[in-house]
Amino acid sequence: MTSPEPALTARRWRSRRSAAVAGIVFAVLLIAALVLMRLAVAGETVGQIELDPGRRALVRLALNLVPFAGIAFLWFIGVVRDQLGEVEDRLFSTVFLGSGLLFLAMLFQGAVTATSLVAMVSGPDLDGGVWTFGRGTTEALISVYAMRMAAVFTLSVSTVALRTAAVPRWVPFSGYAVALVLLLVAGQNKWAQLVFPAWVLVLSVAILLTPGRARPAVAG
Repeated sequence: MTSPEPALTARRWRSRRSAAVAGIVFAVLLIAALVLMRLAVAGETVGQIELDPGRRALVRLALNLVPFAGIAFLWFIGVVRDQLGEVEDRLFSTVFLGSGLLFLAMLFQGAVTATSLVAMVSGPDLDGGVWTFGRGTTEALISVYAMRMAAVFTLSVSTVALRTAAVPRWVPFSGYAVALVLLLVAGQNKWAQLVFPAWVLVLSVAILLTPGRARPAVAG
């Protein structure tokens, strides 16, 4: 009988508590980044932003939070998949992983474009047409595509959570409502985008407070 291979990571980094903490960190950082960005640029022209260093500072702060939110989100995905273990549903887990990674890639691409726009505003050669194009591209990436992927992510996670009874049933049911909002409203109402990190925060707190179920043993 062969001895089990040693785990590459310590048990505490693979625990439900680790997933919950990662989800909470992601949610708090992304909410802060989205709120700061909306307060800084919503309804403002390029000239107003160019003349207001305080608004540019808010944008830079928001953009600096995005990479750390992304790191926490990746850890959240990894630990949740590890916790599913042998009860993992391959269909929903594939959709869960793919939509999460696509959401993160689009979020990072939007942040990169926004960083370039901020650098342009601070420079001597400001092109209004390029600013309009860059801002439109960023809005489309975040509001349309990333939020749709967030909706698919929420649907798949809610379905897996409901089937495995990992959290109280009202959490995945609320996830279905959040996914519907992201699919139908997030592209028009930018503040509606906050419901995704808010739901991840609720899910993470529920994971933290709900006792874990024993994982099935694998036959040697």
